[in-house]
Amino acid sequence: MLPQLNIAHMKAKLPIIQGGMAVRVSTAKLAAAVANEGGIGVIAGTGLSVQMLQDEIRKARQLTAGYIGVNVLFAVTQFAQLVKAAMKEKVDFIVSGAGFSRDIFTWSKEMNVPVISMVSSARVARLAEKLGAAAVVVEGKEAGGHLGTDRSVFDILHEVVGSVKIPVLAAGGIMNGYDIAHALNIGAQGVQMATRFVTSVECEAHENFKNLYLSSGPEDSVMIDSPVGLPGRALRNPMTEQLAKEKQLRIEKCDNCLKHCSRSFCILDVLNKAVDGDVENGLVFSGEHFHAVKEIQSVKNIIASLVHEYEIAIAEMKSAIL
Repeated sequence: MLPQLNIAHMKAKLPIIQGGMAVRVSTAKLAAAVANEGGIGVIAGTGLSVQMLQDEIRKARQLTAGYIGVNVLFAVTQFAQLVKAAMKEKVDFIVSGAGFSRDIFTWSKEMNVPVISMVSSARVARLAEKLGAAAVVVEGKEAGGHLGTDRSVFDILHEVVGSVKIPVLAAGGIMNGYDIAHALNIGAQGVQMATRFVTSVECEAHENFKNLYLSSGPEDSVMIDSPVGLPGRALRNPMTEQLAKEKQLRIEKCDNCLKHCSRSFCILDVLNKAVDGDVENGLVFSGEHFHAVKEIQSVKNIIASLVHEYEIAIAEMKSAIL
């Protein structure tokens, strides 16, 4: 059996956190479905207004009594407003990446909401722990979206485990129960999985979005230069091909959603287009191992598969030892 995950006040039946994918890929419906199966659900706050985020949190609370967190990228202009709004709604935790905020730990103490920090090195993990993080997510190059490293998650995990006393979670390329077993065997207390839940029934991204995952091959995982100032991993499509050739796309309007933006293209616009079904002109972020998923399934079936695969992996490990 998979071990329980203990972080701050949370005692999740399964050591699985569903990743917060923006924009509007990780919504209340998906987060609640994962929480109802014993994992921990996450709503992506990035790209939402404060009111929209509040509505999603309240919707999730109606759908589940399980644990629900919110992910907000540090790079967005409304970072403080979104984080504070989520904390006021008494979410179970906040997770943040694409930069490192010190202020978030002050708000955490003031509002008594735990913070989980995304890290890509032991040094940053130790800093997060010192400032008051309840746990750290070690994210490797295999992850989808914005990346903070070109190193594999398992390489970094070996360095972080043992360097901090708080729980360590592995993220990036975690697709099945065998990956979970590997991460836990190294010393992680749990995993964060995002890409695996995109092709779930409960994910509210357009069917075109999900079908691009199913119809693309390993060679279609590409890197782009995001206007956020970080590399990003996405699926190859006409938009990424055009960006590779021209290095810049026309911006029709700008609402200054980022603190710092290269203005090579509008990240909010292309992410919104993709989630609404325009997968030719939109940007479809994805983890490197997306091609391991072959069909659209319910979250319940996905979780059941993960547990079954984990049990097989553990049995194989024990057999190898004997």
